[in-house]
Amino acid sequence: MSRPLAHPNSEDITVAGILHALADPVRLAIVNELLEAEAGLNCTQMTDRLEIEMPKSTCSQHYRILRESGLIVSERKGVELTSRVRLRELETQFPGLLQAILKAHERETTKTRRQ
Repeated sequence: MSRPLAHPNSEDITVAGILHALADPVRLAIVNELLEAEAGLNCTQMTDRLEIEMPKSTCSQHYRILRESGLIVSERKGVELTSRVRLRELETQFPGLLQAILKAHERETTKTRRQ
């Protein structure tokens, strides 16, 4: 039997927790990709989409941080763990926050590439 996953209640999600989780560029990229995948993605699918190589344990660690911050929800489907962004809950509690962070990151990345 697998152990249950920790997901905070919506009211326990904090701005500090969100900012901490999104401080890592890989986690920002994961959230961005998950927003485009309505059905969610597992670690293997994510590393394929991001076209990066990382050990599955590292990907799982990123997912854990995102899950415990309240940004994503994960569910087991057989042996796979599929995750998606908790967009509705985040938009209800922090309207526009996630999109603002992702847009700012995109601007910074674009600016850096041009230099």
